[in-house]
Order: sequence, then C-alpha cells, then structure tokens
Amino acid sequence: MSRRASTHAEASSETGQEASVPAAEASEPLRERVLDALSAVYDPELDEPITSLRFVTSCDVSADGDVAVLLRLPTPQCAPNFAFLMAADARRVVRELAGVRNVAVTLQDHYTGDEINAALNGGHGFTGAFPGETDDDDLEALRELFTRKALIARQATVCQAMLAGGATADEVVNATVAQLPDSPETRRSLELRRLLEIPTSSASPAFVLPNGEPVTADQLTRWLRMARLVATSLEANGGICRSLLQVRHQLATEPEESAG
Repeated sequence: MSRRASTHAEASSETGQEASVPAAEASEPLRERVLDALSAVYDPELDEPITSLRFVTSCDVSADGDVAVLLRLPTPQCAPNFAFLMAADARRVVRELAGVRNVAVTLQDHYTGDEINAALNGGHGFTGAFPGETDDDDLEALRELFTRKALIARQATVCQAMLAGGATADEVVNATVAQLPDSPETRRSLELRRLLEIPTSSASPAFVLPNGEPVTADQLTRWLRMARLVATSLEANGGICRSLLQVRHQLATEPEESAG
C-alpha cells in the first residue's frame, strides 16, 4: 500500500483538503505550501486531517527554507504508533516541497515525545524510537488496517445517502464508480481505495468489501450495518479527541485558532 499523506494546518482556511504541490507553484509563499501539504496528513485512527483536528500548533518557515512544525495531541498518552505515523507523514510531505531546505517536526507534551522526536528528525523509523517493538519499521500493516476501516466508514455514508435519495438495494450494489454522487465522502472513499490499490475506474463497482470484492445484494444489509457501526465509532472518537484537545490547550471553539 502506498504511504499516505495527511494533515491540514490551522492557518489554512480550507481544512481537510488534500494537497498536491507541483514544482510550477514554487513561486507561492513557502509557508502556504507547507500548510497545504500538511492538510493532506490524516490521523490514521480517525481518518481526518490533523489540521482540521487542530493538531498543528505552529508552523515556522525561515527565509532560507528551514521549516519547523510543532504538533500537539489530545492527551499525552495517545498511542505512540499513531503519534509516530502522523509526525512521520508530516515530515515527509513537507520534505517533498520545492524550496524546503530542512524540516524539523516536534511532537510536544507526549509521554514518548523524546523518543519519537529523536528518531524522526534523525531520519529513523518507528524501530529507531522503540527498538524491538515491531519488525514493521514504517508501520505499514497498521496503516493499511486503519485505511480499510476508514474506507468502510466512508462508503457507509455514501451508501446511506444514495438509499435515502431513493436508490434501491439492487441499484446500489449494481452501481459503478461513475454513478456515485460527487461529494467529499465519495472523493475520500476513492482516495482510500487508491491507497489500497482497489480499482477506481468509472466502471468499477461503487461499493466494495475490505478485500476489494464488490458488495453483493445478499451482503448489503449486513455490510451496511457493520459499516454504520464503524462510521459511528470514528465520529464519536473524533468528537472526543476534539473535546480533549480543546480542554487541554484551552482552545476557542469557534473560529479555529491559527497556527502561529
């Protein structure tokens, strides 16, 4: 599975928007491009951009192209593997930008922050921070597991919308990608499918099981029930994370604070 980019800096007005910055846009102010790139970094457990989750505390860019990104999480005890994935993705997407000379990503106030920061900015993987914990230095198995979970949840939302709009069960299971509604949930679903190397051509089935096989008529009811539970879990966990972060860092509810 391809490595996923994910995050959105709070100074950006368009949260949750995936960033792709070609070299032709190098004339755009570097800090803006850094924030756009960060908006493509997702929390693997919640499938939301770290910027819309307000995990980006600050983003400083020097005239020479040195970038310093400070990240915060809802609690100091957030799982180290998820924390590492987000920090590593943030560092990677920023390093890929034209005009960036050096990148330092710092995870603040986390109980394994010292280990993660040292490994990350030293160019090491997860095992550099936690030797012996896993043989999967890039945590790709964990990333894939939660990417499949996110796909289930996103598809549930799209499927429910189609059914609510009058589509029958047979129409849903026989629908193709070309017949999906044009919505953020659909676009994210297709992005997740690409990350999992599940076909997304216009003639591909609209809804698939975690293994990529199309959902059939006799599977629809059970699949949708399970998918709704996954979607509800992601939504609830996202709300909890936002509340914890707001209380911990005394953040205003509206509007979102800008990265300094």
